[in-house]
Amino acid sequence: MPDENDIVFDQYSIDIVAMVRAILDAAGASAPTIDSVLGFLNSLWGTFVVISLLLALLFFIGYIYAAIRFNQLAEIELEGIKEQERLYQQLFGQDQPSRFDDIKKHIASDNPNDWKLAIIEADIELERMLDNAGYPGLTIGDKLKGANKDSFTTLNDAWEAHKVRNRIAHDGADFVLTKRLAQETITRYQRVFAEFNHR
Repeated sequence: MPDENDIVFDQYSIDIVAMVRAILDAAGASAPTIDSVLGFLNSLWGTFVVISLLLALLFFIGYIYAAIRFNQLAEIELEGIKEQERLYQQLFGQDQPSRFDDIKKHIASDNPNDWKLAIIEADIELERMLDNAGYPGLTIGDKLKGANKDSFTTLNDAWEAHKVRNRIAHDGADFVLTKRLAQETITRYQRVFAEFNHR
């Protein structure tokens, strides 16, 4: 006789164990044994391993595809940046007239004031060239005095051109600059720049 701790199933309770046995009997299968359970788990594990390997392979292929696409996109972005740099150079870099372009434009003019401006700009370039070459001194004259004719073969051209620039600066309107003298002076500057490969 059941005591108060026993669970009593009435006629409406569900007996899970009895149901499983009934299903197995209807299917013609016997009650599961340890070996059959282990065999089932073993086959389940084999299926799990195969599916895992397939998923790992799929993810690996996806990773390779993503890496290739990322590199392609990076190249496209790099090309876009280079194109923008080229456009910037066209707008603000190479197309902007250099000081040498201004010198050529001014010396080709028929206006004596443009010739003077060409010589002044060429002298500014001479000072920049001397600074880059490492000649010491506060003024262009000081730098030219410290130069050696053996290493500065166009030193005389630099002196003569600089003298014309000084006359323009100091004499002002009293100094009459002819076109011939202006062109000769610019030619002297050009020989100096050519020696030092200053462009």
